[in-house]
Amino acid sequence: MSKTDTGFIGSYTKKTSEGIYRFTLDTEEKKITNVEVAAELNNPTYLTISRNNEYLYAVSQEGDRGGIAAFSINNGMLEKLNSELTDGAPPCYVSVDSVNRLVVSANYHTTLVEAFLTNEDGSVQAPKSVAHEGSGPHERQEKPHLHFAGFTPDEKFVVVVDLGSDTITTYQPNGDELEEVSVLKVKAGSGPRHLAFHPTAPYAYVMTELSNEVIVLKFDAQAGTFEEVQYISTIPEDFTENNQGSAIHLSSDGKFVYVGNRGHDSIAVFRVAEDYTVELVEWTHTEGNWPRDFVLDPSERFIVAANQESGTLALFERDAESGQLTLLQKDVEAPEAVCVKFLHE
Repeated sequence: MSKTDTGFIGSYTKKTSEGIYRFTLDTEEKKITNVEVAAELNNPTYLTISRNNEYLYAVSQEGDRGGIAAFSINNGMLEKLNSELTDGAPPCYVSVDSVNRLVVSANYHTTLVEAFLTNEDGSVQAPKSVAHEGSGPHERQEKPHLHFAGFTPDEKFVVVVDLGSDTITTYQPNGDELEEVSVLKVKAGSGPRHLAFHPTAPYAYVMTELSNEVIVLKFDAQAGTFEEVQYISTIPEDFTENNQGSAIHLSSDGKFVYVGNRGHDSIAVFRVAEDYTVELVEWTHTEGNWPRDFVLDPSERFIVAANQESGTLALFERDAESGQLTLLQKDVEAPEAVCVKFLHE
């Protein structure tokens, strides 16, 4: 009997996509199958799934209002619970804590980080928000552009990454109020986009969108503060075309960091050294155009990449010892795919 895992795809709905899609990864056959619409929703560009696999939260847009939609998950099927929308563009990132009590979102366009308390049935309440200020030297840094909001490993803090002002801000949540704790200003013009914590050590890794670098940060879990350790390029020195860094994820053993390059159209693999700095292992082409996101499957034997502009998924097998990726399947149709998540094991 084949072993299968269920994944979900967030998308833009500017062309042919209908919303959130579901797919199956057969880990025996090493194949993605059954890509189908799971829920019709306008521009669900980012998703997060509760630790107990009971709820999915998605970015949502209705007309000139944006926010979060909540769904219950039942045997891989999605049933909409509610949505909470406010005037303005929708957010671009959403996270939920491990007990499914607080959902946070980052908004690229409105400068807001928002916090949504959940109800007992998993639906979301109206949010409380905090506005960011600031700018940077790059032409795309005319104002704050929040691109990530997530929880520290102990969930004591919420971390917000702002591409527009080159900052990483730590907040302490108090219910749905976010109280600022610390702000780290990283290299001017780098445009930090996404952040991922090391699973066991007090370090975090940031992917920059504008300078195409991984930033290694040391994290003080008590104080909620970060300090810079290393900057390292994610693209070859001789690559001179447009590239914009995208997603960043770590293997759960903490040995490898994976990042997405849109333009170079690759996943860069980095090995984590004993001092938690990183060194390049290889680049793997994503067999499509503009890899906005990718995900390790629950077994971490595989990586699924979502190529936004070509509307395709690609499946890779991952070597746990070397970190390297081997292509298994490409050109799996997934219209306007920009986010991919698996149910948790």
